[in-house]
Amino acid sequence: MTTLLHLFIIIPLLGFIISVLIPRKQETLLSTTAFLTVGIQFLGFLVFSGYWLVTGHATVNLKDIVIFQSGDYSFFIDFCFDKITAVYMFVGALLTFLVTVYSRYYMHREAGYKRFFNTILFFYLGYNITIFSGNLETLFIGWEILGLSSFLLIAFYRERYLPVKNAIKVFSIYRIGDIGLILAMWMAHHLFHENITFIQLNNNELVSEHLENHSMIGIFISLMILITAAAKSAQLPFSSWLPRAMEGPTPSSAIFYGSLSVHLGAFLLLRTFPFWEHQYSVRILIAVLGLFTAIVTSGIASVQSNVKSQIAYSSISQIGLIFIEIAAGFEMLALFHFAGNAFLRCYQLLVSPSVVSYLIREQVYNYTQPTPSGETTFLGKMKYSFYVLCLKEWNLDSIMSILWSPLKNTGRRLDRLTVKQVLLFFIPAYTIGLICLFNESMVPKNVHEFLPALFSFIGFIMVLKAFTGRKNVMLNWTLIIMNHFWIALAVSFNEHFKNDQTFLYLSGIIVAGMVGYMCLNKMKLLEQNISANQYHGYSFNHPKMAIIFLLACLGLTGFPITPTFVGEDVIFSHIHENQFALAFFTASSLIIDGIAVIRIYAHLFMGPHLKTYGWKLRNF
Repeated sequence: MTTLLHLFIIIPLLGFIISVLIPRKQETLLSTTAFLTVGIQFLGFLVFSGYWLVTGHATVNLKDIVIFQSGDYSFFIDFCFDKITAVYMFVGALLTFLVTVYSRYYMHREAGYKRFFNTILFFYLGYNITIFSGNLETLFIGWEILGLSSFLLIAFYRERYLPVKNAIKVFSIYRIGDIGLILAMWMAHHLFHENITFIQLNNNELVSEHLENHSMIGIFISLMILITAAAKSAQLPFSSWLPRAMEGPTPSSAIFYGSLSVHLGAFLLLRTFPFWEHQYSVRILIAVLGLFTAIVTSGIASVQSNVKSQIAYSSISQIGLIFIEIAAGFEMLALFHFAGNAFLRCYQLLVSPSVVSYLIREQVYNYTQPTPSGETTFLGKMKYSFYVLCLKEWNLDSIMSILWSPLKNTGRRLDRLTVKQVLLFFIPAYTIGLICLFNESMVPKNVHEFLPALFSFIGFIMVLKAFTGRKNVMLNWTLIIMNHFWIALAVSFNEHFKNDQTFLYLSGIIVAGMVGYMCLNKMKLLEQNISANQYHGYSFNHPKMAIIFLLACLGLTGFPITPTFVGEDVIFSHIHENQFALAFFTASSLIIDGIAVIRIYAHLFMGPHLKTYGWKLRNF
């Protein structure tokens, strides 16, 4: 029975690969492949879950593939099936099937018809990996796929400025959530001294034994999980990204931001509930966060003039209540609430274009003039103050800007750097670092303890410059590559980090970096202007180059297509639990370099292109 879990990952993977190979003009074949993929898997799930229920519905766990093994450390893929997975699978498969059938006609004759169905199947693959994951490492693979497919769907109308800009904003929020997940995995390795699985978390004795003398570590892991869940589920202060994500096609908004992806933060809390169940301060914090989110976003939803934004904020409000239910320990209630909210929001978003026309007709034929209230009481003034705050969406975008402003200001101070100056600094400094590494016995102990944080800080500064740089894309790409070398050097000073592990981490970086550099050189020869001061939309002229460069970007960010993804986890397994500065700078560097790389791709290959408008005028 456990081996059948493979099918729930293999079927969407095969469907995605087949859809990529289908010519873009074959609309019928593309849509048929999509809903056959989801439909076959849904039928398989019904059979599997029926047998599972009849045989006692015990939790099924499958330790599948050990990808990397070194001493006590093991990176392996683990799958799990229980009632949480069953509910998320049922809702996900049914809604995805319905949306793919709906999209077959809704997206008819769209220029990106093939790209849409490719991305939907890619999303569905990531969704399945996430909900069937049996440990944090496997979950992180699906998490990354969901983040990328989200970016691609929001920026589906890539010839427009606003969808691309909002796609980058949403991707940036997702990367903040990734920091929490990476640091949670890092500290969990030190707490349990192994790659812990979710089924092991259900062992109260095991969890209590490890948390007994490490309560602060337990709180830290729980808070990192909460940050990740809040970012993915658009809870405060991250709530503003969800309405911005509605720039994509209506079907993708329905399946992504109304029903499935936005509820995965709640899924993460449900999965890890046995870990923080007895940490009452964390449970109170989750409940308070959910309560404040529900109150604030309910008010914002009630004053929205855009129907999609109203649905988005209403969904956020309900997810806030789901957070409260999870914190209170009402697991089954939270699952029912998730299913109901997912079906409702998906339906509302799919009919939203019709709702607009109904409301316009209602306003024209049944207009009633509002009567001024003129409230002067304290409660009246408070009500109007709340109303004004909701109109301004509580300045949530400004709050996120405050988070990024220090990073941007620091990076802009390095605007005068050139590629030559960076290399003149990098080569001697890195050489000194290597000399210290291979002659550790000669380095004083107090200096040795300081070096890992110093080298990771240098890498962080480099990627910060790449994050804020606008003029020289080649320099930004070089800085991002160098950042990874500084990270590898910094962690190499910790014991047991061997040369083969360094090679595992840097192999994907080197290959992706070289491919990306060649793409940038080619684009510079073809188009001359490759600055990041504007959106160029070069995918209009160079679609194949856009795909190759996107793959290079994914390799450079440690996406699960290169060994670097495993290498990142290996790196954190060697960072000591007391090296918070090293962990912070390393995690921040990896997150910011992902945003910097995607921004380079977006500015070069997305956005309005001059020839786009010429083509539209000729075909008007």
